[in-house]
Amino acid sequence: MIALTVMLGAILLAMLLGFIAWFGPGDPLVPSFLEIRSITHINEHGAQNFDSRVLLIHNGTMSFPNDDLRAEFFRNGEKLNCVVSTFNGHNFISTHHFGVQSMGGMGCSDLKWNPREKILLDFTDGTFHPGDTVRMDVYYKLSDTLISSFVYNA
Repeated sequence: MIALTVMLGAILLAMLLGFIAWFGPGDPLVPSFLEIRSITHINEHGAQNFDSRVLLIHNGTMSFPNDDLRAEFFRNGEKLNCVVSTFNGHNFISTHHFGVQSMGGMGCSDLKWNPREKILLDFTDGTFHPGDTVRMDVYYKLSDTLISSFVYNA
C-alpha cells in the first residue's frame, strides 16, 4: 500500500511539473506563465492595418533556454500556418519562419528567457483582427512537452 501511494504521488508530481502531458492544449490545468500581453492592430503612422504585433511576457519564476522553446498559435480555435521554432532571436533569423516577419525584445536577445522579460513577434499584417481569440501554446522542444498555454482576446 505504501509503494502504491508513493508511485501515485510521483506520477502526480511529474504531471504537475510538466514531465507528463496528461492534459491537452487549452486545458485550464496547463500553466500560463508565458503570456500574450497585447496585440497591436495599428501601425506606426496611426493607420489600422491589422499590423498584428504580439507582445509576450514571461510571468513565471524560472528562466528557460529560449532556443529550447517553440510555439504554436491559434486564431479563433484554428491553428495558424506559421512557424516559431525558437525564441532565440539570433537563431530565429536563420529559421524558416513563415507567418512571422521578425522577433525582438529582451527575452530573445540572450540565451535565456528570464522572468519579466518580453518578446515582440511581428506577424504578417492582417493575421489578427479586433475580436479574435488568440491562443499560444509553448512547448519545451527536448521532450515536446506543452509547458504553457495562454488565451488572449484581441
